[in-house]
Amino acid sequence: MRPELDRLHLIEQYLLGPAAPADALVWEARLLLDPALRADTDAQRRMYAGLRAAGRRQLRQELTDIHQRLFGGQRRGHPASLGTRLRALLGRLRWA
Repeated sequence: MRPELDRLHLIEQYLLGPAAPADALVWEARLLLDPALRADTDAQRRMYAGLRAAGRRQLRQELTDIHQRLFGGQRRGHPASLGTRLRALLGRLRWA
């Protein structure tokens, strides 16, 4: 299993680490010569993109939850909130 971990480590270094121009050229040559390495690198790249997208979705949800807790939904003075209050007031006036 050690060679697979070494291979994954090399792929991660390429995708995540700042490579020197000479290292990048060597890596590109290895990708051209080894289709399996290219496939593994593409799969790892897609995985990182998926993880970033999931992290962004989670962060958006957390921010929405925080906003809900702080402001309780709609902000004061928001047109929809004013309309709701006016309808409630008119409804009470009709029955009074």
